[in-house]
Amino acid sequence: MNPHFNFQIRWRSVGALALALVLSGCASLPSDNTAVAIANPVSAVIAEQNPPGPRGEPAANLGARLPPMASAVPQGPLSAIVEQQAQASPVAALVPPADLWERIRQGFAMPNLQGELVSDRERWYASRPEYIGRMTERSRKYLFHIVEELEVRNMPTELALLPFIESAFNPQAVSTAKAAGMWQFIPSTGKYFDLKQNVFRDDRRDVLASTRAALDYLEKLHGMFGDWHLALAAYNWGEGSVQRALARNRRAGLPLNYADLTMPTETRFYVPKLQAVKNIIAQPDRFSARLPVIENHPYFQTVTIQRDMDVELAARLAEVPLGDFKALNPQLNRPVILAAGTPQILLPWDNAEVFTTNLLAHGEMRLASWTAWVAPATMKPADAAQRVGMSEEDLRDANQIPPRMLIKAGSTLLVHRTGRHGNDVTGHLADNGQMALAPEANVRRRVVKAKSADTVAKLARRYGVSPGSVASWNQLSVSANLAPGKAVVLYLPAPKPAKATAKKAKPPVRAKAKSTPAATVRKAAQKATRPAPVLK
Repeated sequence: MNPHFNFQIRWRSVGALALALVLSGCASLPSDNTAVAIANPVSAVIAEQNPPGPRGEPAANLGARLPPMASAVPQGPLSAIVEQQAQASPVAALVPPADLWERIRQGFAMPNLQGELVSDRERWYASRPEYIGRMTERSRKYLFHIVEELEVRNMPTELALLPFIESAFNPQAVSTAKAAGMWQFIPSTGKYFDLKQNVFRDDRRDVLASTRAALDYLEKLHGMFGDWHLALAAYNWGEGSVQRALARNRRAGLPLNYADLTMPTETRFYVPKLQAVKNIIAQPDRFSARLPVIENHPYFQTVTIQRDMDVELAARLAEVPLGDFKALNPQLNRPVILAAGTPQILLPWDNAEVFTTNLLAHGEMRLASWTAWVAPATMKPADAAQRVGMSEEDLRDANQIPPRMLIKAGSTLLVHRTGRHGNDVTGHLADNGQMALAPEANVRRRVVKAKSADTVAKLARRYGVSPGSVASWNQLSVSANLAPGKAVVLYLPAPKPAKATAKKAKPPVRAKAKSTPAATVRKAAQKATRPAPVLK
């Protein structure tokens, strides 16, 4: 079955079940064809399972939740109705919403947050229509998948809007706290939720893996706090911080709601931001917002790869612009896809078949021009480049090695695939490859504090190093803004030791002769000239 039509088929199955129920009811009618009123038609059943203030119920679950057929037919004697007794009942649609925004609206299930902070954020977003346009346009690649995952878990579809707040739906976003991806996982939390981070890929940016991890985390937090607003506060601030804030309020006899907690400014605005975006999505006309049409069907599908393959070649075989390919596969850190570590890629729906066809036509031609090499000892990049047959500049560029750094033993480097290094990368290396650097002997590590309005480029100019080096040393983007006071690591030339100057030896100090009075000198002279006495 073509998965492109799975969602539509699920809804058709509901329609078929509706027809079966009606036919089943008709089969039990009296033989005199007396007109009857069906007490519980299928439309009423679906409406009952999706009451006002709807929950995000997967379409596939509707049929499973219908009551037994007997309950759809009135019990006891049947009676005819007259025209005046007939009235129209609302009929639930048996086809999916054509527009994904409407599907998201139907799944809203969180209590609304009210207050001035929400109004403030509404005004902020509404005054920036270009920003909303860029965010929503960027989201079209990912929203359908996120909504599907939320509905399968029976979670509120407001959570599909959370990447608007976290990253503006930019999977390459990196924060000053080193959080990465659409869902902004910091390295430690990413590892806790099994998001691999190595030289070849960072699953915090992977569309499928990061969405799975984010929803796992949100479910865990909701289970801890029993409240979606508190769960979201914990997602932003940390579960321990929220627990301590609740404990403080509990001791003080204060309410335990999100709005009543003492929290940092960022967290205080976090849920109001989400509520503001929710309100704009719910009523775009009220805020003069123009939402791009996002059709209610998958944007991408997964394609399995069997061999290592260059990123540029994969995009070319799929006939997809390189930027679009990277937007769907943002986890790739290097210009090669390792089949042992990334066995599937995402491609726009219609391009998946194109890729398969072109790959077969590519035949036995080489797929990858890169492979991995492990440094056997600590060495300079120039020495490593000589060993693998590359120029130092190419090796540095491929592996983002800043100047004044040594490659430590055991580091995994990306190198040109040659006869000596021609095999696909093993699964162990693809999953665990890391690169460690150490400063050269004449370089010292220095930690400086960013000033107000500092950027990576501005700080780099101040200390006479390249922006790329600063970005690489601190795992930041070259264009990143730095929060005032943020600690930034730099590797700078060690100051030259001052030359020891030999001190001029001073001549020995002579003892000064004591001055003798003149009278004493005369007496001594007279005594020396006096004749010696004659002894008798």
